[in-house]
This record gives sequence, structure tokens and C-alpha cells, in this order.
Amino acid sequence: MSTVAKREQDQVDKANMSGKRAVVFVHGLWLLPSSWDRWAKLFESADFAALTPGWPDDPETVESANANPDVMANESIGRIADHFADVIAGLNKKPAIVGHSFGGLMTEILAGRGLAEASVAISPAPFRGVLPLPFSALRAASPVLRNPANKHRAIPLTYEQFRYAFANAVDEDEAKELYETYAVPGSGTPIFQAAAANINPWTEAKVDTKNPGRGPLLIISGEKDHTVPHAIAHAAFKSQLKNEGVTEFVEIPGRGHALTIDNGWRHVAGVALEFVARFA
Repeated sequence: MSTVAKREQDQVDKANMSGKRAVVFVHGLWLLPSSWDRWAKLFESADFAALTPGWPDDPETVESANANPDVMANESIGRIADHFADVIAGLNKKPAIVGHSFGGLMTEILAGRGLAEASVAISPAPFRGVLPLPFSALRAASPVLRNPANKHRAIPLTYEQFRYAFANAVDEDEAKELYETYAVPGSGTPIFQAAAANINPWTEAKVDTKNPGRGPLLIISGEKDHTVPHAIAHAAFKSQLKNEGVTEFVEIPGRGHALTIDNGWRHVAGVALEFVARFA
């Protein structure tokens, strides 16, 4: 049964009616589709039809997500990827796909299924075969991984945890504003799946890096990212070089994991837009 919500179907219908190139944005853990609002407007100004689907069962607002976090629990990588595949299946043409963090991993999964005209994975969570595991990434994931029971819960970040994992490259005032504006509980399931990916041959955290239908792919990394540091993002890039298609890597100086929502978002969005416009 399709999990496509009415809001998402309305976006699909609008994109099809417009005849414009479509771009699908995929958010990551601890954020909602609203984190892409400014990106959507920027891409629409460049004559794209922007879609911002949620994960299955995403609440509409940050306030409702924080008030009722249980609805966001048990969202697995496979279920999320299949949901976005259902959204994309409704489009008349292959879209560009842009994702951040676990949304970046979803972007790589979807592109590996041949569903993207071009794709941009920003600070993508690791998949099976990506081996580096820097201390900062372990610390950023520790609010979830420290308790096995969290696999089946939706876990909020404290401000201090958000400051380390997302907002380490901005000042205190901006970090607090980002936390209050965007932070929501996140399902523990994908983090446990990614953590076990290299010891579980049946993991859902896997990417078909060799599919010739993958299309052009750009991986963007933030220089100061604690959650997906350079070593992880670049290892994903090296794995993706197995593909015959265009594969590029860009590191954004001075940015942390909040690079899609902080004061430098427009620079990052511009890099993504330039790449997508070349190929989509």
C-alpha cells in the first residue's frame, strides 16, 4: 500500500502539470521537510519544480513532532527509501534528488536504483562498505547508540548534543536558533542499521554503486562536520567512483553538519544547484 501523503501527491501533481524539471529533497534525522523550504524556493527560482516529501509518518510541524515523538519511531532505512521511491514513481520524468545526512544515504540508495536524473548527497550517512568510523561520528551518534532499546524509539537531542552534532561551526546564538527552529526527535532504527552495516550482509544500509543507470552524483562534505566527517564522506565518494557515471566531490570550508540550514546554506545550495543544472 502506498505511503504517499496528500501533501506529497499534491506536489507530484503540481510538478507534472508544470512540465518543469523536478527536484526531490530528502531530509535526514532530527529534521523535517520544512528544513528544505529555502532550498525549494531557490531551485524554483531556477525553473525547477521542487518537492519536499517527508519520511513516512512525519508530523507536519516541529511543534507536533516534539509533542508526539512516538509516531516517528521504527522508521527503517528500507521503509524510508521505498516511500521516496513511491513518490518518485508518480512523476512523469526522473527527478534530480538532493539529500542531507540520512537523506544523503537515501539519495544514494535511490540513485543506485536508477531513479535519479542527477543526485547530490550532502554529508551522507555511511552505507555498507564505507569503513572509516571517526570518534566524532561515534560521539554524535551516542545519544542513540548508548542504549539498545533506542532502536525502537524516537530520540530527541538535547541542545548540547545538537550543538556538537549539528551546530559546532556556528556561534552560540545561531546554534540555539537552529535548535529551536528545526530540531525534532529522530528514529533510532536507521542509526543502528548504519552502525551494523559492515557486519550484516542483509543490511538495508547498502547502495548499488555500480548501476550504470545511477546518473551523475555529487557528494558534498562540510570541513568541520562532526556527524559525517570528511573520512566518511570521502570513503563514500571513493566507493561511488566504481560507477561509470560522473562522480564528483566538494568540501565546503568551515561548515558543520548544519550546512543545509545554517547561515551558509545558500552557498551549499548554490553548489548543489550548479551540479544539478548541468545534468538534470
